[in-house]
Amino acid sequence: MSTNAVNRRALIQGGVVAGAALSATAVAGVESATASGMRKGRPGRVPRMVVGTQRRASTVEALREFKRHGVERVCGYPPNPPRDQGTGERGYWLEAEVAQTKEFIESEGLEMDMVALPFLGSTLIDRDRRPAIMLGRSPERDRDIDDVQRNIEVCASVGVSTIKYNQSILGVLSTGEVPGRGGSVLRQFRASDLDRSLPDTIAGKVDADTFWERIEYFVDRVMPVATQYRVRMACHPQDPGTPPGGYRGVEENVLSVPGGEGLFTFLRLNRSPYHGLNLCCGTLAEMLWNPAEEIYPIFRRLVRTERVFNIHLRNIKGRRNDFVECWPDEGVVDHARIINIAADEGYTDAIDPDHIPDSDADETGAQGYAHGYGFIAGAIAGARHRRTRT
Repeated sequence: MSTNAVNRRALIQGGVVAGAALSATAVAGVESATASGMRKGRPGRVPRMVVGTQRRASTVEALREFKRHGVERVCGYPPNPPRDQGTGERGYWLEAEVAQTKEFIESEGLEMDMVALPFLGSTLIDRDRRPAIMLGRSPERDRDIDDVQRNIEVCASVGVSTIKYNQSILGVLSTGEVPGRGGSVLRQFRASDLDRSLPDTIAGKVDADTFWERIEYFVDRVMPVATQYRVRMACHPQDPGTPPGGYRGVEENVLSVPGGEGLFTFLRLNRSPYHGLNLCCGTLAEMLWNPAEEIYPIFRRLVRTERVFNIHLRNIKGRRNDFVECWPDEGVVDHARIINIAADEGYTDAIDPDHIPDSDADETGAQGYAHGYGFIAGAIAGARHRRTRT
């Protein structure tokens, strides 16, 4: 057993409460306006937001495409760990695997500051390669949590500051597609059109309390290690919120309840400054009854916690339980206003385009995402100009 493994177990056995107390001290008062005066109280201060991407890149040509369109930070996807002979599939990366991915991305002048875990994705649990954490099934979930801890150590050793993940059972629910402008295709979700004949997932009946227990079990065991190694854990909200009466055995997608309060509950599970969100504005809009009005104060409160580590920009037409995803500039959410709020609150991380509509004329998505990168770059430039004039 490695020294690091001993440290992890010591943290879990005796340090969950102590670690939480330590992190609470580190972030005391984090939900109030920042006392340092580094936010909107300083006219002329220009937060260093950048254009990012979560798109996979396996070739130099793909990286150069990002670079041409103003991307600065890239979420990396180290290769899925292979099966170990005699021991089954390992769920953690070797240091060389993450280092090679980072070196490849940075060879074209980009930065890899974030990676996605090799499991805990936005996946229907029936198809998840490692479902035990969200099934609440021990000892398998303890094995998987141990692998997450190993991944945290590896990221710290090669200089990757952030890991993104999901806490999903239902995955991303859709009910079809509708035509969009210029021959594009828009994803649709209408709760009334869901197929109610489908059986429960392999998770069975999951009420809100059970869902929270599984999330908290994970957070309690992972965050002391993340805090020790100073690696930020960024959880994506559930996409979309659960329809009335629940769906396929899941009573409620607890991170996507109306009003966004599930996200604040999640942040309160652990006060570490390394426990936070990969905040998707599209998913936030999808959980609201009146997103055109509700989203801005909720977004501001979340960014003000200083525990939003990455922002996804996605737009919708419609509201909770009945929406289509659309182009960034045509939905109910004013993305320029979102980026202005982020600037006001001192946000300094990446903003990524998300769920750009498909088109038969754009098989790789390169055109659509070029639009997304340019839209964000322009909005960031506008926010900087606005800040320097105030």
